[in-house]
Amino acid sequence: MWVTAEEDAALMARAARERVTVPNLLVSSALSESSDSPTERRAIAAELMALHNLLARSSNNINQLARQANATGDFPVEASQALKHIRTVAMRIDDAIDGLM
Repeated sequence: MWVTAEEDAALMARAARERVTVPNLLVSSALSESSDSPTERRAIAAELMALHNLLARSSNNINQLARQANATGDFPVEASQALKHIRTVAMRIDDAIDGLM
């Protein structure tokens, strides 16, 4: 593929900003069904991974509260705060998904 010197400079600059090679930039741009750049896709992936980790930790807390409730027969006071936290995480996941569309 032939490009002008100006096009080459623009491609190199954008690839540098996206922290990818020019061939990677061209292939990902050509095959992408969205207009997200590699940097934007990495940011989305990082946010989803952070949400995944947060949900895993929160689920562990809920399990500990359920174990305590089953062992003692008392519903822990912390459970309502934990459930509120889970709702917040769910809203963040919804927001992240909305950001993908």
